[in-house]
Amino acid sequence: MTDHAVLTITRRVLLVVVLAIQLVLTLPQLVGSPHGPSAWVAYGLLTSVLGIVAGNVAAARPELPAWLAVAPLAASVLATTALPAGASFGPADWGFGLVGWYLLLVLVERPTALLAALSAHICFSIVWFAHAGNGDIGTAGVVILSGTSFQLGVLVITRVLHRDARLAAEAAAEHDAARTREELARQREQDLKAGFEGQLGALLPLLADLADEQVSVADQTTRLRCSVAAVQLRRLFAENDDVPDPLLHELTACVDVAERRGVVVSLAVSGTATPVPTEVRRELVAPMAQALAAANGRAKVSLLRTATEVRVAVVADAPETLPEAGTAEAVTVETSVHSGLVRSEARWRTA
Repeated sequence: MTDHAVLTITRRVLLVVVLAIQLVLTLPQLVGSPHGPSAWVAYGLLTSVLGIVAGNVAAARPELPAWLAVAPLAASVLATTALPAGASFGPADWGFGLVGWYLLLVLVERPTALLAALSAHICFSIVWFAHAGNGDIGTAGVVILSGTSFQLGVLVITRVLHRDARLAAEAAAEHDAARTREELARQREQDLKAGFEGQLGALLPLLADLADEQVSVADQTTRLRCSVAAVQLRRLFAENDDVPDPLLHELTACVDVAERRGVVVSLAVSGTATPVPTEVRRELVAPMAQALAAANGRAKVSLLRTATEVRVAVVADAPETLPEAGTAEAVTVETSVHSGLVRSEARWRTA
């Protein structure tokens, strides 16, 4: 249950309680005792507050403005000053307890403001009692203690309910967050597994051919297939690293594999890091990875990033034929092989 739900239920219950007290207990006291005209003004003022609160509750708006507490405080002054002589905290003092309940009704979600308003109400009543000077102090003490302690008890119970609702909401949110993290981790694991399976699927025929001695590592084509597989796997491992610039990280991983084979590679980077989706990064890196896998001398890789475009290009010494790099959907790829040089460029428009 949320704080909003707790506040709605609390205000509905208090609304019923206040209405019952005003009609069943207060109205007979007001009618049966002599009061000044301002007592009826105070009663009407409290009734108008009751109508405002009932309208908000009916409209599912349990929050009330704090300034609404001014009306019960004004009613407290009017009702107290209209009491007959010596009637403070007696049976005719209908306003003391009722005003306290109204303050609780209006300010239940604001405990600090409620305590301040109750204190002002009680202090004024005590001052007026002392001003009249002809009441029973013992009776006054019992009335003040019994009335305010019950109202404060309701406030404490309400705050406990609010705290429990908040803790329950936090626990539910943490539980949902944990389940979300678990689901994301599971989905990520599945994506990784699918990616690795896709790469291994390309390797399995090569491994099977090597195991069955269908091909030989002495063959140039076989070595090229092995080189391509190594670059692809290294790029796949780099794809799942948590780094600030994933695209550059994947390019560097492919360059590292080529350098380990003895290829001299230069890498030029221009522009600031731009967020690139994983699928797009794969398509941008794939042609360059194929060229580096086939390179046998030197290679130059360049990464250009602007506000509207990301471009990965490579020029490398390579054989006249290259293995298929697959199809690209999100990027534009141009590759050409001429006179022992491969030129490949992949472009992705960011906007």
